[in-house]
Amino acid sequence: MAFETLKLVWRPALEILILAVGIFYAANFIRGTRGAPVVTGLVVLFVALSFITTVLELTVLRWLLTTFSAFSAVAVLVIFQPELRRLLAELGNQSLLMSAREQREDVEVIIETVERLADVRIGALMAMEQSINLTETVESGVVVDCEATPEMLETIFFPNNAIHDGGVLLKNGRILRAACIFPLTQRQDLHKSLGTRHRAAIGLSEETDAVVVVVSEETGAISYAFRGELKRGVTAEELRAFLTAIFVQRVRTRNWVDNFRLWLAHHVKLTGSPKSPEPQPAPAKSSEPPSPAPVALPQKAQAK
Repeated sequence: MAFETLKLVWRPALEILILAVGIFYAANFIRGTRGAPVVTGLVVLFVALSFITTVLELTVLRWLLTTFSAFSAVAVLVIFQPELRRLLAELGNQSLLMSAREQREDVEVIIETVERLADVRIGALMAMEQSINLTETVESGVVVDCEATPEMLETIFFPNNAIHDGGVLLKNGRILRAACIFPLTQRQDLHKSLGTRHRAAIGLSEETDAVVVVVSEETGAISYAFRGELKRGVTAEELRAFLTAIFVQRVRTRNWVDNFRLWLAHHVKLTGSPKSPEPQPAPAKSSEPPSPAPVALPQKAQAK
């Protein structure tokens, strides 16, 4: 009897679980993007109309909602085409499986780059993408799509390079675009000494959730902008602490991959470590008194 009940229950339970997981991850993916208000408005409108037509028994409106739901899939593909393309790209890059070590390495790439550029006073503007797609906000740019290394970033911002003027888009340890034009901020309360790089960094951080790092060409000072606020004249250690708090905090809880790696490393360490030597018994003391040490004779006595 219990087996028959289980056969009837496990299919609906599995469907509910799959739908719940899909809705949860879809909500987390859309949250913070430009399409989030549109999704919220459509869901609220659909739920409200469905409730009204059911309670008041409005047959025509119910028929219209049923007909419209058949074309909702096509509408979703058209409206959220950039978000869906970004989702498929992230799934293809397997960025969800990045460990904390890999993200710390990406932070160290930025730190080493700004230290090199600040020493020789080469200007730089780097935007680190998070949940909002930056390619929809910035203008133009040259597609690079290569691994982010201090040498590559230093080459891009070298003054004699053809693409040194503009900003660089970074995501998951890769350089997406270079020579990008960021939107300038419209704030009037900024200091007049702020140049175009700093105003572009503030403008991009106002419209997106990206972290924008700036190196001044005149002074070599390091700054970063986040959520419309600019922090000027920071040290490399302060920048490292801020980037770590932003980009590494999402993976502070280990996933099953990290737990398996830790278990495997611990298991190999236990099985492969050499055994400690057994303690040797102390030698038994002899009951006979020790023999006296030989005494050297004087030279005259030795001559006789």
